Amino acid sequence: MDDELRERVEAAGETAALYNALKHDSDPDVGAIMGPLMGENPEFRPHGDEIPGVVAPVVNRVAGMNEAERRDRLAELAPDRLAELEADDEEDEHVLPDLPNAEDGEVVMRAAPNPNGPWHMGHARMPAVIGTYKRRYDGEFICRFDDTDPETKRPDLDAYDAILEDISYLGFEVDRVLKASDRLETYYDHARDLIDAGGAYTCSCSGEAFSELKNAGESCPHRGKDAETVHEEFSAMVNGEYDAGEMVLRVRTDIEHKNPALRDWVAFRMIDTPHPREVAADYRCWPMLDFQSGVDDHLTGVTHIIRGIDLQDSAKRQRFVYDYFDWEYPEVLHWGHVQVDEYDVKLSTSTIKELIETGELTGWDDPRAPTIRSVRRRGIRGEALVESMTELGMSTSDVDLAMSSVYANNRDIVDDEADRYFLVRDRADDPAVELDVVDGDAPAPEAGHPPLHPDHPDRGDREVPAGRVVVESSDLPPEGERVWLKGYGCVRYAGDELAFLDADIDVVRDGDVDVVHWAPAAESRETLLRTVEGDVRGYAEPAVADAAVDDVVQFERIGFARIDAFEPEATDEADGPDGTEDLLAYYAHR
Repeated sequence: MDDELRERVEAAGETAALYNALKHDSDPDVGAIMGPLMGENPEFRPHGDEIPGVVAPVVNRVAGMNEAERRDRLAELAPDRLAELEADDEEDEHVLPDLPNAEDGEVVMRAAPNPNGPWHMGHARMPAVIGTYKRRYDGEFICRFDDTDPETKRPDLDAYDAILEDISYLGFEVDRVLKASDRLETYYDHARDLIDAGGAYTCSCSGEAFSELKNAGESCPHRGKDAETVHEEFSAMVNGEYDAGEMVLRVRTDIEHKNPALRDWVAFRMIDTPHPREVAADYRCWPMLDFQSGVDDHLTGVTHIIRGIDLQDSAKRQRFVYDYFDWEYPEVLHWGHVQVDEYDVKLSTSTIKELIETGELTGWDDPRAPTIRSVRRRGIRGEALVESMTELGMSTSDVDLAMSSVYANNRDIVDDEADRYFLVRDRADDPAVELDVVDGDAPAPEAGHPPLHPDHPDRGDREVPAGRVVVESSDLPPEGERVWLKGYGCVRYAGDELAFLDADIDVVRDGDVDVVHWAPAAESRETLLRTVEGDVRGYAEPAVADAAVDDVVQFERIGFARIDAFEPEATDEADGPDGTEDLLAYYAHR
């Protein structure tokens, strides 16, 4: 990174840090600003590995300012950003722009997933934004399953419910649920009306032959068929009298249009593969997405459509149909693709499905899978993901979602409620070590009593037995040196035991000893902690049994985790030395 680019990154990073700190009334975090910073400055993306190191000192400098200093500095650097903060306190006012030509109570938007599998992380952006706009405008949120491709993007029967569960997890209620595969007769009726309007014709040209004519701006020989013949041949398509590739129905556009992709595009084609839904299994004549989606958007009263910038041609194709029917086209907003850091797996339903089928992932909720199911099982709240997605805005450039932003949002939500417990990890490069705690300068207490939550003394303490303990080997000091067992006291490492010295916390406050977590050797619960990097085994203090399945807890000095199961059945997920683990937990983040 050259000096000029570094200066630009520092300036943009300082502005982002100041804005973030003032907006959330808290100290800024590098991870929290990375998503907006990279989204607003796509030229930074080739240097993504270097950016955090460049902005970290700037963020630390902003963290040392008080509110007045932050406001003064933001006014100096970016007065327009400060004006945004001061203009209006209305929720979400500064995250997403107002919709064009939108009226309260009149906005209707739709998510239109292809149910070929549960959603990956990138899919969360659409319901997050639509749900947020629904709340802002008191509008309507439709979920329409565009499942009219039973072959190439074959629907997964389990995905319909899984996607609706994902939307609910994100915190939104769907007003209407539609399945395109239930509506074939409606599309057929509109195709017949389009034929009557002179807007469609049947074509038996091969794909290659039509492509040559289209690219040359020449009409195919079937374009001049009379309506009666077109109706007859379309009826034969509907009745399944043609094989795949033998006949299509085309929308008559401008065969000399400057954009070849808009010239007489296919509205219906034949597919021999039966649809997996029983109600649609007998159909062979299927609408293409642009026709089906365009008709459904009109019939369901959609007022605003959000789609990827790469789908601009879809609106242009559909406008031909709308013009034939004299319909008013909805407002359209385009945005770029979203990429998510941290994961090695590509954001692709087909790729994730293949990795599950080959056994490289255990399922859609494997912590290594970049899916909504995965982050949900890890204990990340839907509202944390929604906030990070909406913070990306509506840029037409591709944007990057930093998982550190999601984690920061989730930390704000769960920190106050998450009780604290000790987990001693037992890793190949850092094995757990068992040691007796013995009397030293003072008698050794039988147990430690750390608080359940340092900010909530009313919740009480938990009891951690201390006769023989297990610690991570890297936490042991040199022989003869002291260490502080958190919630217990100061001990001296004597090679094969820990001698209790005292419980004077001043040695910790003075920075004279390191603080470590620990667990009883006999009473602890064998634990499997599943993480993005892989499985980690260890020993959790016995009080963790007071937590409930689905609770998010904090394993001190390790991070937040969701309790998944106590004494899970012996499986590939949990198969400890004696055939099972006492506790299965999913790691969320630090």
